[in-house]
Amino acid sequence: MLRAAGLTPADVVLEIGAGIGTLTVELARTGAAVIAVEVDARFIPVLRASCAAYPRVRLVHADAMTLEPAALRPRPTAVVANLPYAIASPLLIRLLEAHTARRYVVMVQDEVARRLVAAPGTPAYGLLTVAVGAHASAAVVARVPRAAFFPPPEVTSAVVRLDVPAVPPVPPELVGPLMAVARAAFGQRRKMLRSALRQLGPRAATGDDAEALCRAAGIDPRERGERLSLAAFARLAAALRDREAAPHP
Repeated sequence: MLRAAGLTPADVVLEIGAGIGTLTVELARTGAAVIAVEVDARFIPVLRASCAAYPRVRLVHADAMTLEPAALRPRPTAVVANLPYAIASPLLIRLLEAHTARRYVVMVQDEVARRLVAAPGTPAYGLLTVAVGAHASAAVVARVPRAAFFPPPEVTSAVVRLDVPAVPPVPPELVGPLMAVARAAFGQRRKMLRSALRQLGPRAATGDDAEALCRAAGIDPRERGERLSLAAFARLAAALRDREAAPHP
């Protein structure tokens, strides 16, 4: 994780789920400033003791799902964390949507990692793939066997690196419409788009309206959402935005 993060003393690292400080100390040893977030009060005294020798470590006792990333000072340049598995997906999306950092190296369940890097048309490709892909590119750095943990968990894990480019994959103004069409498409992933997109509201309640939306985006209405690329979803989002902006008859 440290090699993948490529930290320097100029970095400010946000760690979520610091636990007893095993990763926190290693992050601090790179010379980077560390903001270590832990929700369990029982770990805070242990963390204080573990990190006492590192003045650039700041401990934050808080729930990461209610923490406001924009309020963190100094602003993080990287997120490096063993994310709590129960909330890893929504937390990752929340951090990306808040523009928390440009670089993420996180450990997640292997199943989640496969969804993050899945290609269109594969079983793992879905809403999470599109939601994260709207902000960043993802790559699996390493897979972690159950034996690496004590006690061994029921699942295997993986380390994933996410990179947020200077120019986002999807323009910010299209992220809302993109998520709307993706939710509709993956909500009924085996249905053709002309049927699945009827969930988008009164103006898409008929097959004709849904087909018109697809054709405006240059997409075959008979296609299924699970086969659309991120770029195709973005075109569909742009068509939805333009339709919603047009005056209603």
